[in-house]
Order: sequence, then structure tokens, then C-alpha cells
Amino acid sequence: MIYIKDNEFIRGNCPMTKEEIRILSISKMEVEENSRVLDIGAGTGSISIQLAKICSRGNVVSIEKDEEALRLIELNRKKFDIHNLTVVKGEALKAEGNIDSGFDAIFVGGSGGNIEDIIKRYGLKLKSKSNMVLNFITLDNLYKALNVLRNMNCKVECIQVSINKTRDDSYMMTANNSIFVVKAVKP
Repeated sequence: MIYIKDNEFIRGNCPMTKEEIRILSISKMEVEENSRVLDIGAGTGSISIQLAKICSRGNVVSIEKDEEALRLIELNRKKFDIHNLTVVKGEALKAEGNIDSGFDAIFVGGSGGNIEDIIKRYGLKLKSKSNMVLNFITLDNLYKALNVLRNMNCKVECIQVSINKTRDDSYMMTANNSIFVVKAVKP
């Protein structure tokens, strides 16, 4: 499996799931070549584009509300020659009626402050015994998500990941934000 590096994506001022977190999060989704996957809060599309490459015989649906992010997703789709990605423009809870069920995996990268409702409503669109993977920077959203997932009787795993990288050609280490990666298996 070949992963796309951060510097290969066309980037703007929108948040992007960093390479190491992207690889880890996708591995927690446990997708196959023919999987059907949903990416909520797609941002620049780094997760969606990578998933579309991995799920080459399946399809990926991305939901994003930000205009610049939508433009970047389209630019990256063209750059990586992606044909199995559907982009839904809009806020996740408003777009829900346009999204069908039966996903093999769901990734939540952004929630717009609606994490509890997103988990509850989109959890219904996930197949039984399938994975929802969520990324968080804030403890507040992590706590809310863990409570909702517990109440939904999901089997939950949470890891905290801190990535430090050398800066340019020096041996000076630069830290990225610490990220919480949650994997929830639907009963």
C-alpha cells in the first residue's frame, strides 16, 4: 500500500490531517479495496483522496462545508486522478438526508461543534461490526464523543499520538498538535 506524503497534496489555509495521523487513522478503519467509506469534515481531502486510492474498487463520500476546502478537494482529486470520490457540499447534519446507509467505515475529522449529533446520526449509516474513526485535538470533543459512543454500546479504543519531526535540514525537533485517535466498532 502506497501512502501519499503531505508535500504531495495541494494545500491552502484549510486544516489537513497530517501524514502520520492520516496513515494511522486509515489503518484503524480497516478498509478493503472494495470498501465504501464516508469522510465527514473532509478539509483538504487528504483522508478522502488516500482512501479513494486504497478503496480503488469501492467508493468514498466526502462531506465538507468550507468553500476553500471544497476547491482544494477538487484540485487534489484531479492531481491524483481520483474517480471513485463523491463530494457533498454542506454542513454534515444538513447534508445527512442526501447520504445513504451501508458504509464499511466512517471517518470524522471535523464536526463544526456538533460531534454528538454527528456520531448518533451517522452511526446509523455504518454497517454492523464496522469502524468509525474520529480525530480530536480538544479534550472537550473527545469526552463528548467517548460518552456518546459508550451509550451506543460501541467497542471503543482511544490513543493519543504526538508527532515530532526534524525541521528542514537541522536536527531541531518541531512538535505537531497532539491528536486523539478514537476507533469505535459498531455492535
